[in-house]
Amino acid sequence: MKKPKRKLVLAASAIMLLAVFSPLLAFAAEETEEYVPAMYATFMALVPPIVAIVLALITKEVYSSLFVGILIGGLFYSGFTFEKTVTHVFQDGIIGVLSDSYNVGILVFLVILGIMVCMMNQAGGSAAFGRWASVHIKSRVGAQLATILLGVLIFIDDYFNCLTVGSVMRPVTDKHNISRAKLSYLIDATAAPVCIIAPISSWAAAVTGFVEGEDGLSIFIRAIPYNFYALLTIVMMVGMLLLKIEFGPMKVHEENAMKGDLFTTPDRPYANAEQESSNTKGTVVDLVFPIVVLIVCCVIGMIYTGKFFSGAGFVQAFSESDASVGLVLGSFFAFVITIIFYAVRKVLKFGESMACIPEGFKAMVPAILILTLAWTLKEMTDSLGAAVFVAGVMQSSALGLLKLLPAIIFLVGCFLAFATGTSWGTFGILIPIVVAVFSGTNENMMIISISACMAGAVCGDHCSPISDTTIMASAGGQCNHVNHVSTQLPYAITAAVVSFVTYIVAGFVQTAWIALPVGILLMLVALFVIKLFSDGTKVG
Repeated sequence: MKKPKRKLVLAASAIMLLAVFSPLLAFAAEETEEYVPAMYATFMALVPPIVAIVLALITKEVYSSLFVGILIGGLFYSGFTFEKTVTHVFQDGIIGVLSDSYNVGILVFLVILGIMVCMMNQAGGSAAFGRWASVHIKSRVGAQLATILLGVLIFIDDYFNCLTVGSVMRPVTDKHNISRAKLSYLIDATAAPVCIIAPISSWAAAVTGFVEGEDGLSIFIRAIPYNFYALLTIVMMVGMLLLKIEFGPMKVHEENAMKGDLFTTPDRPYANAEQESSNTKGTVVDLVFPIVVLIVCCVIGMIYTGKFFSGAGFVQAFSESDASVGLVLGSFFAFVITIIFYAVRKVLKFGESMACIPEGFKAMVPAILILTLAWTLKEMTDSLGAAVFVAGVMQSSALGLLKLLPAIIFLVGCFLAFATGTSWGTFGILIPIVVAVFSGTNENMMIISISACMAGAVCGDHCSPISDTTIMASAGGQCNHVNHVSTQLPYAITAAVVSFVTYIVAGFVQTAWIALPVGILLMLVALFVIKLFSDGTKVG
């Protein structure tokens, strides 16, 4: 009788344990089963960013426009249920993007740059550089060409480019009555478009990482002559300066700047960063030295994260670098060195340098807010499967119209980057599809199509008000963000149209030696036509 009783007790215990833990098991099963929204991987996934962009351009108010787009994304994701919408928007969205180490690194880098700009202003370095430039740079054209040249030279990273070029050239362009909108355009047009044709940059590292099964860096270098949007944007900038023409909303901003109004609209989002110091001890070296130290430290920081000091080669270290961590490390050490430098030169006491920390932070609050909302909107778009939708469309049509495929890929890249505000995400979606279609069959067409992916992504990123690079360019030029977007858009669209036609040519001739000169010729023709129909407007 003992054995049956023992078995009965064991069976009863097992039943009780099962009864106790069954709700937990059921809960665990629910947790492991991934939730898929009804609108996943449909065109509706692209609606939230489109709504945000259209609202921003119509209302001229970016914060509420972005939040409305985020809210629509949350509603679509949750199936219009209140609780899931709120948790997705705030927990998965805003809190999620601010918990991401890469995003936090970019925000820290942004704040340190803001502090350093404030320090350079307080030390009198910016004012001294402005006085030096007023003697050596004689014209508005010269000031703009100097801005372009500096933007081309700082090709390491687009974030770094935007803020550094803005800090250095803002006093110069202000002296020559160049609008903040035009300065922001010049910064933006020499940020991503230059980084995407520079083999040693954070962008090259990103692109090579997406080319699986191939020599990524070699493909990147071979794709440079086919990156028509980047190359033609530079041609367009220089051509417009030499022809002295402006068109669209930029024309209004430049005409107002010539009369002394650099902003056109009353909004001054970076007013705290504009306070000039009465410090007369500052010289040009007090601006140039911190910038040079910043460049050197950021390069060292990036190659450090790529294991350069553990034996990796310089190019390999750049390819495998973590731009976020590298820029934070580099900017922090540059900040410390600058504090010591100013203290030794007795142009800024230690206490005065510390007082710049909250001021520099406050100056970057608008950019931080817009970046956070833009990242959250991207999170909403990702959760709705926008990438899966676009990848499916591309794969279904990849083998049709082979000769026109580079031009089609360029358009898809433009639209996707414009709607999502991310170039790197666009690379990640389109480049693997192109490699799968052409690898081992038509290598030349694969190179052209990969370049079309990159060019389209940069173009869409350049146009999009929710792009982090566009936001950084507004911060670098200390310009109202919507003003920057609305004035830049006609210029970017002009370069995009010429690039699209050039990709059609490239698809047929399949050589850069013919397609690129055709593109440059088309761009020059377009500029002359614009000049002809702009009522003889000359600004400068």
